[in-house]
Amino acid sequence: MNFSIDKQTLEELNLLGKFRQGSVYHLFNKVKTRGGERLLDEMFRHPLTIADQINERSNVFRFFQEADLPFPFDEQQLALMHEYIDSSSGSSAGMVLMKTAFKKVLSGLTRDERYRKSVQGLQASIVTLNRCDAFLGSVRGPLGAFDQRMAKIRKILNDKHLVNLRNLDIYGALPVRTLAFYEHLLQNRMRNEIEELMQFIYEIDLNISVSSVAKQRGFMYAVAFPPESNILSAGELRHPCIDGAVGNIVKMDGQQNVVFLTGANMAGKSTLMKSVGIALYMAHMGFPVAAAVMEFSVRDGLYSSINVADNIGLGYSHFYAEVVRVKQAADAAASGKRLLLMFDELFKGTNVKDAYDGTLAVTEAFSEYRECLFIVSTHIIEVGEALKQMGNIQFVFMPTIMEGVQPRYTYKLEQGITEDRQGMLIIRNEGILEMLES
Repeated sequence: MNFSIDKQTLEELNLLGKFRQGSVYHLFNKVKTRGGERLLDEMFRHPLTIADQINERSNVFRFFQEADLPFPFDEQQLALMHEYIDSSSGSSAGMVLMKTAFKKVLSGLTRDERYRKSVQGLQASIVTLNRCDAFLGSVRGPLGAFDQRMAKIRKILNDKHLVNLRNLDIYGALPVRTLAFYEHLLQNRMRNEIEELMQFIYEIDLNISVSSVAKQRGFMYAVAFPPESNILSAGELRHPCIDGAVGNIVKMDGQQNVVFLTGANMAGKSTLMKSVGIALYMAHMGFPVAAAVMEFSVRDGLYSSINVADNIGLGYSHFYAEVVRVKQAADAAASGKRLLLMFDELFKGTNVKDAYDGTLAVTEAFSEYRECLFIVSTHIIEVGEALKQMGNIQFVFMPTIMEGVQPRYTYKLEQGITEDRQGMLIIRNEGILEMLES
């Protein structure tokens, strides 16, 4: 089963975007190879949905982080080898020998570079194969599923022809027949095995890159549980892309599956919700998360409504776009999927009375879906008072501390419903009324 997430949620959480500053993808994109980047793309676009697979991947990243291994391969040599493997000279040994001899003759008569490139490609292959063998010899400790990958690569490297190749003097002159033999070997007879080895190198690149980001930024690895556990628990959870972000404790389960979040504008509600959504998505990838500790049950998907805009093309007002978004979420929840759904400032595109009634009714209705987890934020604190009789809703708020006439935000969750009402004070602080009067 695929992890369900739509384009709006991906954009609101700023998960993807290779060149987008501030995206989670950009944060982790420290790979050195194109193959490593392809793997990173694949993992970002296809989170896992089986707890054992998630934990296995996390354990591999954790091992690489603890081992603190440098990337042992030369990117230029890898590129040369990749080009060499892809430039097949023919399917038979005789054809390869004939073409190799012809290229050598041309190289002596003209400025034809193909023979020299063949030599360089084979030299790069020898260097890469030896570095791969040295890397395998340096790895110590159980790695679970990755042990099987390493055993498979060791078997490839121990092929007698590859052993002989690895022992060649790369700086010595190679006879045409020798060059042709190994060219046919690598590009044809053992093409699948060499591609498997290259894929392994890209996996090493990804593992080292992701684990190094985790180590530099103090990220940890979440523990996945089967869907039936219906939990999401994190300590010191913070936004991964904000330096110095404040951590918070977030706990949700089937008994308290709704977090009702209040607080003034700018208090940090939206950032907290994004932090939760990003952490859950990254945890399903098996990637490190910006938290001190995290446990979660595997979910079917993630759905957010944080930055809903109007849609001129469809003729939607801001309020109607919000209504459509809530309807989409209702359909998803009613489908029986185990989801995390997050709504920031429901119905802010309409009047306060309708926003109050709508937020109250929607929160009450969504709370009945005990297999789903919900975070609902609002600055209409009266809604919280009306929901207090519901035992499965936990009330938290982001406080505002007034220092004289200036607000200060702690970004630290507290239990209860906020009593902050500093809107008019902030308006006065900006001198808006005086400006209009003058």
